[in-house]
Amino acid sequence: MGTLAGHLVPGSVLALLGLWHIINTIRSYHLKGPTHFRTSFWHPFTSLSSKLAYMELFLILFFSIFSVVMQILDYPLFSFDFKLNNYEHATMFLHLVIYSGFTLLTELTHKSDILFEVSGILAASVFGQELFLLYYHSADHVGLEGHYHWLMQLIVIVSLLTTVTATMFPSSFSSSLVLSMSVAFQGFWFINMGFMLWVPELVPKGCTLRLGHGGDSDMHGAVVCGNHEAVLRARGLANLQFSWILGGIMIFVGCLCFSFPKKVTQRAQSIEYERLNSRVAEIPLSVAGFKQVTYP
Repeated sequence: MGTLAGHLVPGSVLALLGLWHIINTIRSYHLKGPTHFRTSFWHPFTSLSSKLAYMELFLILFFSIFSVVMQILDYPLFSFDFKLNNYEHATMFLHLVIYSGFTLLTELTHKSDILFEVSGILAASVFGQELFLLYYHSADHVGLEGHYHWLMQLIVIVSLLTTVTATMFPSSFSSSLVLSMSVAFQGFWFINMGFMLWVPELVPKGCTLRLGHGGDSDMHGAVVCGNHEAVLRARGLANLQFSWILGGIMIFVGCLCFSFPKKVTQRAQSIEYERLNSRVAEIPLSVAGFKQVTYP
């Protein structure tokens, strides 16, 4: 993953997955209401009777297996040399394989309701292992690169905590929504890291991109800043990017929340109107019934 493509590809997948979960979580909450809402760690593309319903789980499973293979083969070198850094990345995807494979099996065997908590535990293990391997990474993430990875760990912590909370309290809309937002945030932050750390033209002022493996700009490298002021400036820019991306996700969620209640409100008004009509219609019948009463 220490390449530009290694950040853009998984980042794009995570961002799209997070946005997909945000949309479906908000829609499910407004359709079912607070009393009937239930957290879901995946969302069907169509009705459950269709073969495309489990497309999300299939895509996650196959993408994770593909990523494990690419890390072991050391793409784009395609060698079987044991590199600890690659195997750490492959292990992250391995836990994603375990989660998606188990959850897909529970759905196909109609045991998802019984084993919901187990799927939640496995989903939490994905973020737990990601946090563990990011924190104890064998790669030398120091300086600006280390700061970007430290900010990434903050997002993963939120994903881990909200996954545990959503598993324990499946009716909590806030936990489910924050979990979806954190997944999207991880994806967008991966993309941002790819551009800011692996594109020489986007490296902050006063810093340079030190390349490895023969100077290929798509291979492993590190950003080195010339002095302390350049380091502070680069970290400040990273903090601003962190806040801007989070703000963009917040704006998207807020706009989406306002787009759904319009339909719900109209539906509620029509139901209330029908109840009102039914009550009015019942009054003449009761009155007529009283008029028909005769006494000897």
